[in-house]
Parts: sequence; structure tokens; C-alpha cells
Amino acid sequence: MTNPLLLSDRLPAFRAIRPEHAVPALDTVLSENRAAIERLVEQVSDTPTWDNLVLPLEHLDARLDAVWSPVSHLNSVMNSPEQRDAYNACLPKLSDYASWVSQHKGLHGAFQRLSRTAEYSSLSPSRRKVIDDSLRDFHLSGVDLPDEERARLRAIDARLSVLTSRFEENVLDATQAWTWQTDDPSELAGLPASDLAMLAQNARDHDRGGYLVTLDIPSYLAVMSHADDRTLREQVYRAFVTRASDLGPHAGEYDNTEVMLEILQLRREKAEITGFPHYAARSLDRKMAESAEQVDAFLADLANRARPWAERDLADLSAFAAQELALEDLQAWDLPYASEKMRERRLGLSQEMLKPYFPAHQAVKGLFGLVERLFGVRFEADPGVEVWHDDVEYYRVYDANGSERAGFYFDLYARKHKRGGAWMDVCRNRFVARDHQQIPVAFMTCNSTPPVDGKPALFTHDEVITLFHEFGHGLHHMLTRVDEPEIAGINGVEWDAVELPSQFMENWCWEREALDLFARHYETGEPMPADLFQRLVDSRHFHAALQLLRQVEFSLFDMRLHAGPAPQDATGIQAVLDAVREEVAVIRPPDFNRFQNGFSHIFAGGYAAGYYSYKWAEVLSADAYARFEEEGLFSDRVGADYLREILEVGASRPAAESFRAFRGRDPQIDALLRHSGLTDGEAA
Repeated sequence: MTNPLLLSDRLPAFRAIRPEHAVPALDTVLSENRAAIERLVEQVSDTPTWDNLVLPLEHLDARLDAVWSPVSHLNSVMNSPEQRDAYNACLPKLSDYASWVSQHKGLHGAFQRLSRTAEYSSLSPSRRKVIDDSLRDFHLSGVDLPDEERARLRAIDARLSVLTSRFEENVLDATQAWTWQTDDPSELAGLPASDLAMLAQNARDHDRGGYLVTLDIPSYLAVMSHADDRTLREQVYRAFVTRASDLGPHAGEYDNTEVMLEILQLRREKAEITGFPHYAARSLDRKMAESAEQVDAFLADLANRARPWAERDLADLSAFAAQELALEDLQAWDLPYASEKMRERRLGLSQEMLKPYFPAHQAVKGLFGLVERLFGVRFEADPGVEVWHDDVEYYRVYDANGSERAGFYFDLYARKHKRGGAWMDVCRNRFVARDHQQIPVAFMTCNSTPPVDGKPALFTHDEVITLFHEFGHGLHHMLTRVDEPEIAGINGVEWDAVELPSQFMENWCWEREALDLFARHYETGEPMPADLFQRLVDSRHFHAALQLLRQVEFSLFDMRLHAGPAPQDATGIQAVLDAVREEVAVIRPPDFNRFQNGFSHIFAGGYAAGYYSYKWAEVLSADAYARFEEEGLFSDRVGADYLREILEVGASRPAAESFRAFRGRDPQIDALLRHSGLTDGEAA
């Protein structure tokens, strides 16, 4: 039978793909690619051109992506022991191939010769950038190093691919290993009816009765925010913050400690071999920020601005908890609960009050309506496209003239065997050449509250924000006009700018004009009342400084972990985190908290020495959005400028140039401070 993964001229046949297809398909493509590259290097000889060198390589990369993308995605959204084994069996093969290509002296030489030709000077700026970036990446991969060091880099990369996957698996397994069940709803007093229904659905999904609490985010937040039983909150909190560690209900069973240590040691060694003092310097070589010291100073400045406000907020919360909740000694497992109660009583607002106005289908419809209005595209569901789960929908994206521009899969709800969190990933890149036309296709994944008992899924406002955030990444990928896949969409964009389009979209979740597109009661169809909307707006700055400091804490921990010597034991990692908390945090978690053991962004994702990107890019996104505030939220001219200068250009030019092209100047921090509520009077 034909391997469905090798049918790369079409969208993935997800229902036909089996774990046993992964390794044979990958082996086939890698073998064919290696042979093709060897022939290519020999054929171009002394006369490399774009058409005989770069374009054929783009075709090889596109075929490899078409095989690997669905395998990687299924491992995240339909995880099983068989899927995991197949995925992990592929990782060393991919790593070895990537190292082989990036250290191929003949290929490197061909790119060098191309960069010196007359043709290079006549190429478009985007094509010259592809060549320049390739030469930079050859150098970072150690192509010009002695054979022994190049071999060591290949071994490091192979081992890191295994370790980062193991880290993510340990977090997933630890998350799914813990549950708490009760048949007595009184033990869940305080939880709204919708959350109780969700926990009852959890139980049914696990073939159990009553109510089942899991560590998936919708379930975890329901208990932490609403459960009156303090002992239960503590139990759930302990299970969550000790996942994949040496402590907690599954102590040592999925422990990521040794995995983290080896990852950090190998990253440090890789940096030193390639001529960098530490991994942070290597990471920043391809980012907007110039040095770890600059990032540290940026974060320290944010912390200094936010800390007085955060201290005031914590003092107010502590006083409220003592006076109105009889919580004299506020603990970590009390904070979300006390915050939610304080929001309800001080602002007259709760997430539960907002949920009826955010049915999932309406939120999606409103998101589409907003994007159509801003950027002139439209969306159309296509039930004929094969998907991996019944919850998933595929949409086609059309220009105003009716031409198909992109596509995406929407997988919105939390479920068993699905990795937590929310993300956008690439299914297909935009790739346009004389002999090839490929539109970009995205995977859009969330873990929002699913439909329960025949009722539509009702999102919290936070879940709506997450939906808009991830769709911002999707727009960046899908609306690109760059034809070269290496720098189309999000590819090649400096990592500390890649969050600009995602965080930009979050702002619309606070605007009346945008909410009127979709915020309607799921039973009556009535729009959100003016007084409820005002309470929502008033809540935007509620404990915003505490949340900002938390992000600064994570960012500083990440940067200092990668800018210093690699820790030799668990106490070394904890010491870095403790020192950062001592410097910037106003809330100190208990000693048993093992946040680092589940910090997938930096140990399993792309944010190593880059977590600061969220705050760095938020300066850009807030300032970009401020132009809409100044010139009109639905200004056709501003929307067209944003589309042309930010979304469409990908990495065809530096992100700083794109921002200046849109804003007419360099970024300023004022809008971020205003949106965070750090400008109105004095905090202390």
C-alpha cells in the first residue's frame, strides 16, 4: 500500500496515517534528499545560481516538511504509546540529516560562490537575505570547524532532540497521571455549574462516575479559582507544581531534573564550540536584542516600574483575604481563589458572568469578522478536508478577489492524549516559484473548555484572548506575500519579534466595537450589557503588575540560566530561580514548587534564552496597536499598512525595519505601560 505520508502533493490524509508509516516515509525522503544534494553540489560546480542551487533545495525541504509536519503534529494532539515511539524513532534521523546538511562543506562552498556572483547583486532583497541567512546558519552549525568538533556538534544536536522530547513527554505523562474523583458535589462547593458539568464530563471521558479533577488547565483553573475547600485547592496545587519532579504524588516517576541538567550542559558546550561565551549569546545572535546584558537591563527596568504597583496589589489582596475570606495566612493555593473573589466583590465581575457571552462558535465567528474587516480576507469551512479528530475543522482563506490564499486547521478543545497549552504550527509554508505554487497552511491549537451536556462550549474571556493570540500567529504565517519559504510568514523572523502579531490581536478583546461582533448571550442573542462591558474593561488592570512581574521572573530565570555556567545539579537550577525571585518577585512560592520542571517553553520549545521575547514583543505590539487607537480602530488605511508592512513581509527584512515602516519611528514603551495600568498616578 502507498504510504500516505509520501503523498506530499496534497494535505495530509490524517485518518489514514498510522504510527508505523512515520519511519519508512522519513527514511525514504531523507535518503532521496541526501542523494539529491550530492548530485546538486556536483552539478552546480563553479556556476551556482538561484535556480540550480537554492530552488532545488527549497523543493527538497518542502517534501521533507510535508512528511514530518503531520507526524510531529499528531504526536502533540493524538498522543499514544505507538505515536510517541514512532515520533522518537524519527528524531535522531532528522537531527543527523539537519546536521549533515548544515555542515556540508560542498553545499557551504556553493552558497559562498553564489554570494560572490553578479547574479547575487541582481537578485531581489528577499532572495539575497535567504542566501545571507544560509551562510550565517552554516557558520553557526560549525561548517568551518575541524572534523572532531563538527562531529561533536552533530552528537549534541542528536542528543538534544531526544532530551527535549523526553522533557515534554514527562510533563504530559505527569499531567495525565494525576486525577481526583468524588461522587459528592458538596466537596466541590464554590464551583459554578458549568465547571461541575465539565468535571462530570471528565469523569465520563475516563470511564468513571461522579466528578473528576485533572491537571489539564480548564480543570485545574476551575478548582484553583472557585473551590471553597482550601484543602482541595492545596492538594491540586501541589500536584500541579510538582509535575515531572522529585516531589509530589508521583515523585521521581517522571522527573525532569536530570533531563534539564543535561540539556543545559549540552547547550553550553554547543555555544562554546561555535565561538560563543554562553548559550544566551548564541541564541541572541539571531534576535533583535543585542546581548544578554541588554535583555537583563530591559527586564530589570520593567520590574522596577511594576514592583510598586505589584506590592500595592498584593497588600490589598492580603487584606481582602484576611477580612472577607478569613484567610489570615495567604498561601500560593489561595491566590487565584482570593483574586477571583476580590474581582467579584470589588468589580462585580467573574469569569462565570462573562462565559454566556462567549460561546465558542460566536467567538470564532467574531474573530473571523474582525480579521475580514481589518485585512480584507474571508474564511470558509471545508468539511471535505480530512482531519484527525471530530472536533477539528478546516478553513480556507480567500482574498477579496476570491483567490485562495491560505488554509488552517482549528483544534480548539482540551481532551485526553493532547498536549496542554495553545500554539500555532506550520503544516505547509508559502512557496511560490515558476514551477511550484504552494499556499501556507497552519495548525491552530488551543485547549479551551469543551462543549458539555449538549450545550455549546462557553469560553472564559481569558480563553478568548488565547484564541485571538494564536490566530495572530496564524495570520503572520498565512497572509505572507514572501515567496521564499525560508523567510515566509514566521520563518526566519527574529524570535523576539515573532510575538508581535499574536499579542497585537489580544488588544481587540478589550474593545467594544470588536466585542460587538461576537459577544452575545448564547441563549438570548443579546449583546453584552454596557455595565458588564465596563466592568470587564475595569478588570484589565486588575493585578496586571503582579502578572507582569511573573513574566519578568520567568524571563530573567531563562536568560540567566543560559548566560551563566551550566548548573551541575538540581540545587544549581533552583539557586538561579531563587536569586531571580529574591530580586524581582513579590510573591514567593513554597519550597516544594518545581516550576522549572514543567517549563516546556525553554526546555522543550523554541524559547531557550528567548522567553523575554513575550515582553520585548509586547512593547512592539502595544505601540503598533496604539496607531489604531490614534487613527481609528477600523481604519482601512492603518489596517492595510499593518497587513503590508508587518504581516505580509515575513523575514524578508529585519523586524525593526518592518516596525519602522508601519509606525514611522522606533518603538516606544509608553503604550505597554498604559495598557498595563502602570501610568495612572503613583502606586505607593
